[in-house]
Amino acid sequence: MAAAERSLSEAKFLTVAEVAAVMRVSKMTVYRLVHAGHLPAIRVGRSFRVPEQAVHEYLQESFVGVESA
Repeated sequence: MAAAERSLSEAKFLTVAEVAAVMRVSKMTVYRLVHAGHLPAIRVGRSFRVPEQAVHEYLQESFVGVESA
């Protein structure tokens, strides 16, 4: 099995509702992030699944630190 296939098979996917709960936002906000391309997702039937790692990466990149004076 190739490395890419292995990492994909080991990836944990979250539903839009689960992503919304983790991020403490509405499901509509998650849909907007997916459609805008800010959060990668795969389509399963009529619903989306978001890789858990992508959620963590998005939150890390979006973190606004407080600078000390």
